[in-house]
Amino acid sequence: MFHQSQKRSRGQATTEYALILLVAAIIALLVIAWATAGGGAGKIGSLFDTVFNDIFNRASNSTP
Repeated sequence: MFHQSQKRSRGQATTEYALILLVAAIIALLVIAWATAGGGAGKIGSLFDTVFNDIFNRASNSTP
């Protein structure tokens, strides 16, 4: 059987886990809002273009 302190610590861990998930969800929503409405979409697209162009350039330069 669980003692009262063990039940309390299990409940506290569950609460902390829920709060962490809530904070992560809020941060994700803020990033999505910035990326779609705040002009971040252009920056993200430019970043992906740069990364993919670099990958393709390295692949084509290493192939004989």
